[in-house]
Amino acid sequence: MARRAVGPEESSAASRAWWDADADEYQAEHGTFLGDDDFVWCPERLREADAHLLGDPAALRGARVLEVGCGAASCSRWLARAGARVVGLDLSAGMLRHSRAADGRTGVVVPLVQADAGAIPLRDGSVDVAFSAFGAIPFVADPAAVMREVARVLRPGAPWVFAVNHPMRWMFPDDPGPDGLTVSQPYFDRTPYAEVDEDGRAVYVEHHRTLGDRVADVVGAGLVLERLVEPEWPDEWPDGLDAVWGQWSPLRGRLFPGTAIFCCRRPW
Repeated sequence: MARRAVGPEESSAASRAWWDADADEYQAEHGTFLGDDDFVWCPERLREADAHLLGDPAALRGARVLEVGCGAASCSRWLARAGARVVGLDLSAGMLRHSRAADGRTGVVVPLVQADAGAIPLRDGSVDVAFSAFGAIPFVADPAAVMREVARVLRPGAPWVFAVNHPMRWMFPDDPGPDGLTVSQPYFDRTPYAEVDEDGRAVYVEHHRTLGDRVADVVGAGLVLERLVEPEWPDEWPDGLDAVWGQWSPLRGRLFPGTAIFCCRRPW
């Protein structure tokens, strides 16, 4: 592990290689939780079917929707079932391969694009709704560029909603137990977390932005922040699933937030 500067090219290469290599293990561990055609925003189990963060469900029918960092595209598939015209974008061919497999299991085919979130290959104003549920944004060195790209492809008045690790989690160890309750890292230290190989090359990278940084990225792209959602830990864990997901756990979730969901819009 290392904490050092990681530029956009190194970060993108590390993310592509990591998620290509880890796709099978990730889906084996989390695929049941995420489902093939369910829209779960975060480990706190907030569902779009209940939250309506993308707006009136009826308005999604026929809407042109972009999922940024779609992974296996379970959220996109749920929207497609609701009548939306969805495109899933992801950097990793390994994750997109799992999306294709889920297409076969469900019979719902989501068109896919393999591309970097900082260079979205869609024309200006071609998207009615854009969203990201823990996809791409925590792993890019220049999230402001992602915000600008999303703003570019959105039509005027269109929503952009993205979920990321809550910035305050940066201060704590990545541990769901009692050791994860003690501050060990300055909140204002924006040095990326990186895992490196024997030659010092980054193989996994996460980037930190404070809440203020996230707001500045949104506003700097010409977008309007309408709402910040901090989902609370559920009193009861549904479906008999394990209540621990990585650093998320009932112990930590009942004390401080683990997810921040930014509800934005391109102004008219």
